[in-house]
Amino acid sequence: MLRTDVAGALRTTIGVAIDLPDPWGSELTAARLAAGDPAAAHVPAHVTLLGPTDVAAADLPAIDRHLAGVAGRHAPFTVRLRGTGTFRPLTQVVFVAVAAGIGECEQLHRAVLDAAEIQATVPYPYHPHVTVAHNVAPERLDAAFTDLAGYEAAFPVDGFALFEHDESGRWRPYAQYRLSPRRSAVDQRR
Repeated sequence: MLRTDVAGALRTTIGVAIDLPDPWGSELTAARLAAGDPAAAHVPAHVTLLGPTDVAAADLPAIDRHLAGVAGRHAPFTVRLRGTGTFRPLTQVVFVAVAAGIGECEQLHRAVLDAAEIQATVPYPYHPHVTVAHNVAPERLDAAFTDLAGYEAAFPVDGFALFEHDESGRWRPYAQYRLSPRRSAVDQRR
């Protein structure tokens, strides 16, 4: 959603995330809806690389180029989801845990943040996860935690997406980026 700041510059809110493929994306989005989390109607299941961040709209082309470069420097990998976790009492969140692919998500997160145009304030240490309940009644948080405790899934990650927040609260895809296999040191010298 474009808006004007006090200096008259156009601003927008972006996010960067790994989308969960189906059937897992649909399953976990449905679980978030069942928990009563209103964000589930606007934000599909994902692993966040960059949470909602305010940027100058004029910086979107540079951010796009930066993210394309990030994707080109990172290889595809596998994410394994297993069980649930929570950030309570710090924040009212229940999530499905990332059990494998954590290091790769952390590397992507750091690389995404390494852009002058992205002045993100990261209030907590990065912890890759899939939110399934946020800011809902405690009993709904408890139910989501229990209902998904045995959840398991594994899927290949071959890319990530840049999203822009629209006026209705939905995340709209702005661009998709494909991860590229790393070349060996021998290949890089040729």
